[in-house]
Amino acid sequence: MEKQIGSLSELLHGPTTIALLIDPQMPEIESQIAGAQKATVALGHQPIVMRANSDDALSAAFADIIQRKAGAVLVGASPFFLTRTKQLVEQAARHALPTMYWRREPVDGGGLVSYGSSTFEMYHQVGVWVASWKGEKPENLPVVQPAKFELVLNLKTAKALGLNIPHTFLARADEVIE
Repeated sequence: MEKQIGSLSELLHGPTTIALLIDPQMPEIESQIAGAQKATVALGHQPIVMRANSDDALSAAFADIIQRKAGAVLVGASPFFLTRTKQLVEQAARHALPTMYWRREPVDGGGLVSYGSSTFEMYHQVGVWVASWKGEKPENLPVVQPAKFELVLNLKTAKALGLNIPHTFLARADEVIE
């Protein structure tokens, strides 16, 4: 989450409140929250943590984000959020909130920016992993961590939000959707 916060911070017009939208059911979430809060403060922003793992909680979280006048949102990694991509993108657009996602799918659907493991690379690694299986017991197979991460920016959304994207950010982006 720290790398995502750094990238999101580059797109903001100065210090603001960043809402950290997380799924409380995710493993190790408390240590991730602590790291994200520390990174947010180090970059001159104020973090607020919003927890959601149901549709009602997600609606309530966005209402609270708006009420507390957050200037941006970081959506944490979660299968729940992945299944609510359209809802997240619509809420962010409705309230003109710069939002960072952990997967590129929301950015393909109109979201602002994502930084996370490459979906293509993950599927490739699954293929390699399955090919290496060859009857081995699962406990004897190696754990594979993502090796390739991608930064994806939707320039049309950035313009709609009135964001001035630094050239250095554009140069670092793996893909810019226009």
